[in-house]
Amino acid sequence: MKKEDFKIDVEGDMLTISAETKEEKEEKEKKFTRKEFSYSSFSRSFTIPVGTRADKIDARYEDGVLKLLSPKTEETRKLEAKHIAVK
Repeated sequence: MKKEDFKIDVEGDMLTISAETKEEKEEKEKKFTRKEFSYSSFSRSFTIPVGTRADKIDARYEDGVLKLLSPKTEETRKLEAKHIAVK
């Protein structure tokens, strides 16, 4: 796939990634003509985690891999991880 094939949308707290490709091949010989058609598509939707800045989501397509970067809000960054003891 090419980066132009991808469509990425954010609506509310839902992120949708979809792609569609079409390919047609035609081979003409003296006695016959052969046509091949190929079509593929997919769509995946994900819930954006709380504390993610939806307006700052960035997408990159490198070496056949689609990468999405979703930055956190400042409040989310300030939250520290802590250990909770089992009682």
